[in-house]
Amino acid sequence: MLKKSFIAIAALAAMLLPTLAARADGGGIRIDQVWARATPGGAKTGVIYLSVTNTGTTPDSLVGASTPVAAEAQLHETTMTNGVMQMRPVHALPIAPGKTLVLKPESYHLMLMGLKQQLKQGEHVPVTLVFEHAGKREVTASVEKAGALQPAESKGMPGMSSMPGMSH
Repeated sequence: MLKKSFIAIAALAAMLLPTLAARADGGGIRIDQVWARATPGGAKTGVIYLSVTNTGTTPDSLVGASTPVAAEAQLHETTMTNGVMQMRPVHALPIAPGKTLVLKPESYHLMLMGLKQQLKQGEHVPVTLVFEHAGKREVTASVEKAGALQPAESKGMPGMSSMPGMSH
């Protein structure tokens, strides 16, 4: 009986420790809608979009990312200036408590540079996101068709900032 109780407590602790560790690291970060656009063969750049909600009580910032499919992943912002679209790297993207940061077309995004392989529709790409306080988070991006404006599963969903059951 004591052995069964110990096993049950150990199993419960194993389930709770990642949650407690995330909160201790300034966690409270929820990541949804991670997706990439398919690229043509030979392309050297790609893009990943996602949304990050800070469910905690302290500010945090997305400060970096990496993926094994590219030599480098940079945080970028797309802006329109005098009718000309421009992209520029940014060092960090702040996320206030209770707010959602949405990386989407023609806005903030993860720019993949030095692609090592073609991103093909229907495939999945591992991504490591780095937060100032919450640390590293491993997620998977679904590759959508080239030119997609949102992930396929969010069609018709206003804002597409989060989707219940799709948390990573």
